[in-house]
Amino acid sequence: MTTVAIFGGTGYAGGAIRDEALKRGLSVISISRNGDEGGSRPGLTTRQGSVHDPSLVDQVAAEADVIVVAIRHATAEDGTGLIDALPSLLTATAAHGKRLGWVGGAASLHVSEGGPRLIDTPEFPEQFKGEAGAAADVLASLRADTSGADWFYVSPAAAFGSYNPGEATGRYRIGGDVLLTGENGKSEISGADFALAFVDEITDPKHHRTRFTVAY
Repeated sequence: MTTVAIFGGTGYAGGAIRDEALKRGLSVISISRNGDEGGSRPGLTTRQGSVHDPSLVDQVAAEADVIVVAIRHATAEDGTGLIDALPSLLTATAAHGKRLGWVGGAASLHVSEGGPRLIDTPEFPEQFKGEAGAAADVLASLRADTSGADWFYVSPAAAFGSYNPGEATGRYRIGGDVLLTGENGKSEISGADFALAFVDEITDPKHHRTRFTVAY
């Protein structure tokens, strides 16, 4: 049985991935600051801990087949960000021969082939640039990695989040580095369908050491 460890397994994206993985019969280790918010369900183990704890990361990498990071890229009060946890995640993933799946952002996607990134357009809200830039920096660091770790980074549609949960449709489209939009011109994906695509990649790996995007 495939075991998936999710840092941030009680958040919006992480919780959706957790639920989809459990529905598929996968074993899930959900790791969060509180440790017990996922409830008691068959196949689910909850733990309290931080992605910034290298010893925990190594322990989890020894147990799980795929480590998922589904945590906001906002900088903490002490100045640390998710990118600071990346070296130990890559080291542990490579050492144990496992995979690293990263829930990224849409801002690093290009608005068109050869066009600017979404974050570099005049319309991109200034108040979101810090967190969006941090997510883009993680992607750049993953691409520069030389450890050989098997990682994949998934950028959701532009309008993805708890403010726009949408509904489960059972469908999605996959793209590369260009923002996907639907016939209505909007770039959207529900939490459930994003999780569907993410767990599809876990159970049937097609993307290795690369980023892909998911939208309708």
